[in-house]
Amino acid sequence: MKIAIIAPMEIEAAYYRKYFHSEDKEMFGSTVFEHFSVNGNDVYLGLSGIGKVQAAMNLASLLSNVDIDMIFMTGSAGSMNPDVHKEDLILPSEFAYHDAHNTMAGDYVEGQIPQEPARFKLDSPERAKFGQYLKSKGVDYKEGLVVTGDSFIASDAQKKTIKKNFPDALGVEMEGAAFAQVAYHFNKPLIAMRAISDNGDEDANEDFDAFVKKVGAKAAKLICDYVEEID
Repeated sequence: MKIAIIAPMEIEAAYYRKYFHSEDKEMFGSTVFEHFSVNGNDVYLGLSGIGKVQAAMNLASLLSNVDIDMIFMTGSAGSMNPDVHKEDLILPSEFAYHDAHNTMAGDYVEGQIPQEPARFKLDSPERAKFGQYLKSKGVDYKEGLVVTGDSFIASDAQKKTIKKNFPDALGVEMEGAAFAQVAYHFNKPLIAMRAISDNGDEDANEDFDAFVKKVGAKAAKLICDYVEEID
């Protein structure tokens, strides 16, 4: 099996090297993917970069060159729900773009790009199996909608606008829907895992780097342990 593991930033990707030892490296898109062999599986570790274009470009470049069987996407998100707190783990079941406004262009809803699904659903057997694995390890997580846009959300005013259009959103981040759109067109299963870093308000940048390191290490251990168990 060929497995892609993609994180937005180097400080998140670095933890995987503690578990896997790189065999070679290859450039796809604008990022270098490291190749590992784990329990007979080929693992490709790379950075998405930050934002929708970087994420889509680098994932599409990898999928155009390697017949990937399963994609893991990790990273952080801001909370969009009062019941979702810092350090909570979200396994998104669907993504949408909070900054796509095309209702005047035709029969479209908020968040929908013309001629694309309104929401990109993550409902593969691979995702379900990973969710069962997390539960078997006693790892709590929430499931639901996460919305994506090219802005770092750091004010109540921004949150209010997004919540008006997406009242069911659990989190907000900058790459997920782009990943989901590319995976949808390549017909590849995407497993996304986001840890809540902040409340998406004026304190959103407080200790962000320290938080990313902490949850990045946790995500890496969960995914690496899971990959090592896959036959």
